[in-house]
Amino acid sequence: MSQPYQCPNCKSNKSRFNLFEQTPNYVKLDPNSGDMVLQYTDETLEPFHVKYQGPKVRVQCGVCGLMEDEIRFIKQAELQKKQ
Repeated sequence: MSQPYQCPNCKSNKSRFNLFEQTPNYVKLDPNSGDMVLQYTDETLEPFHVKYQGPKVRVQCGVCGLMEDEIRFIKQAELQKKQ
């Protein structure tokens, strides 16, 4: 986070945010009990286990509560700067 944010919903908040780091835990569960059978790392994923491709950070506006990908808040700040 080295760029300014602005909430795309309320458009007034430029300083109060909650950042959620998304770190995947790759697991294999027992289909009957739901117990964890295996825990994988990025290097040990099986060929049919899709690697997480989502955003690393999600942002929540500390004023209105909107939660979106970080890029939405960055782009809103860039758009406001141009106006």
